[in-house]
Amino acid sequence: MSGHSDFSVKFWGVRGSIACCAPNVTRYGGNTSSLEIRCGGRRLLFDAGSGIRYLGNEMVREEPGSYDIFLTHSHYDHICGLPFFTPLFVPGFHFRIWAGHLLPDFTVHHVLREMMMSPLFPVPLEIFGARIEFMDFAAGDTIDLGDGICLRTTPLNHPDGATGYRVDFDGRSICYLTDTEHVPGQPDRNILRLIEGADIVIYDSMYDEEEYKCRRGWGHSTWEEGARLCDLAGVKTFVAFHHDPDHDDDHMDRVARALKARRPGSVVAREGMVLEP
Repeated sequence: MSGHSDFSVKFWGVRGSIACCAPNVTRYGGNTSSLEIRCGGRRLLFDAGSGIRYLGNEMVREEPGSYDIFLTHSHYDHICGLPFFTPLFVPGFHFRIWAGHLLPDFTVHHVLREMMMSPLFPVPLEIFGARIEFMDFAAGDTIDLGDGICLRTTPLNHPDGATGYRVDFDGRSICYLTDTEHVPGQPDRNILRLIEGADIVIYDSMYDEEEYKCRRGWGHSTWEEGARLCDLAGVKTFVAFHHDPDHDDDHMDRVARALKARRPGSVVAREGMVLEP
């Protein structure tokens, strides 16, 4: 026995920009961003893309509880699953929904209310039966979640802003940094500070370096840059994430082989995959 408390991350959605459903994406998955991090008896949810619907279907089979949902940002592919996240409709559940990129111009409550406003959506935010708190903070803040869970954050380079997260628990760490664009030849110092010595780093790897040449300014990075950052920061396991919807399973297999050769021990995220630091 290691003596460690349970600490893991499960991937419910790994795709970027838009969900895709086709026979050639089944091995890696077609749902957009949704992660679940378990810290002992606590459950932290990150992003609410289409993958969160499947997590919700599992959660409603359990006793209602209290949970936190942390959004990296509010582009549609990262919030489109919320209206279909069944626990939000069930009295007895309690959710705190957090965002670090919206102040001072907006709040997370305002953004989600607008998303579910007619004629964009047939029912309003008030349809939810769960108790919901809307929590805004500034990217860069550190949040003490109790139960020995410390959440550190950093701003990311993405249109309209985004937030990167580091969860420290029981002497181990999992970092989640997606929807961020690097500057070639200039490692992002905010990211390096956040991921220093981390056990697992999940990083926006939407492109490879050749593809990125004609996609500068789109707000995304490469798996090669992720590997470089993890090398510089002494990270144990690098996870490539936020796959381009045009990248089918064969393409992702090629990325996985190249990544393994470049940085042994690294992995490409797949729906349903569970990793423990």
